[in-house]
Amino acid sequence: MNITLHKTSTKLAALYLAIMMAISLFFSVIVYRLSAQEFNRVRGDQGLVVRGIGVPGGGPSAVGPLSDLRDQFIERQDAVYEEVKTKVLIHLAATNVLILISGGVASYYLARRTLQPIEEAHEAQNRFTADASHELRTPIAAMRSETEVTLMNPKLTLGQAKTQLQSNLEEMDKLTALSEGLLRLARFEHADLPKKPIELRQVVQDAINRVMPTAEARNILITGEIPDGMKGIGDAASLTEAVVILLDNAIKYSPEKSEIAVSAAANQKAMSLIVKDQGAGIKATELPYIFERFYRADTARSKQQVHGYGLGLAIAKNIVEVHGGVLTAKSTVGKGSAFTITLPKA
Repeated sequence: MNITLHKTSTKLAALYLAIMMAISLFFSVIVYRLSAQEFNRVRGDQGLVVRGIGVPGGGPSAVGPLSDLRDQFIERQDAVYEEVKTKVLIHLAATNVLILISGGVASYYLARRTLQPIEEAHEAQNRFTADASHELRTPIAAMRSETEVTLMNPKLTLGQAKTQLQSNLEEMDKLTALSEGLLRLARFEHADLPKKPIELRQVVQDAINRVMPTAEARNILITGEIPDGMKGIGDAASLTEAVVILLDNAIKYSPEKSEIAVSAAANQKAMSLIVKDQGAGIKATELPYIFERFYRADTARSKQQVHGYGLGLAIAKNIVEVHGGVLTAKSTVGKGSAFTITLPKA
């Protein structure tokens, strides 16, 4: 990829440089012609004055020396004219060489800057394809190997067959969850959601109601302090899903009998929703990558086994960005994490 990017950058830089040099040469020709015309005009004016010297009427003794002086002056003027033309050409050539060198460097730099987002998008697409293929192959390979082993058993009993079918169903559930996650991610990647006035408090309450059974099963308390009157413009269903993802993520990585706090704040232009847990936190080295697709932080930070495909936070981030907002995270290892959704006010 780096070799391809280098070649593409070189071609684009050559195009930039060709355009730059064409403009520079065009103006150099104009400057040279204007300079020559101006010098010719001045020389012509001076020539009229000089040629008037030595005209008959002043006597033979005066005409000869003045004519010689006039001829010498004209010769000197022609020599100066040629010298100035040469100097102008040299200066213009030096300027164009300088533009060629500096422009080449600048063109390559601009070409790399221009292609950098394309390169990153291409690499992200390649990673996404590879990760998705890997995640899809894993349950399929598990089902295939288990089924083959079961069919090779000549003494297969009904109970063993049921166990195998149950295992296949579990793997199918994983495939279904992964497929649904990919579809949700694609849906919110470049979504054009219907937007209308929404009440932030209602969005948070709906999200808490959806995750409450999971929280109660682990004796986790969810508290929320959302003031009335905090309104925005957006799609309530998708924003509720984003908050559900953050709450569900907090529940997964929080110890039992802990607390998850949901709070909100607002200023004249924006409003913020914070979901804060008391989990083990996220390492500083992992924090910049947690919103990437298929990225899963070190599971050692959670005492329980956490299942998932690393799509939730990526989906939540896309939902927030579609609404013109920003999703950020802060975390301290051993103390917990806080995720903040910042949205423009209505």
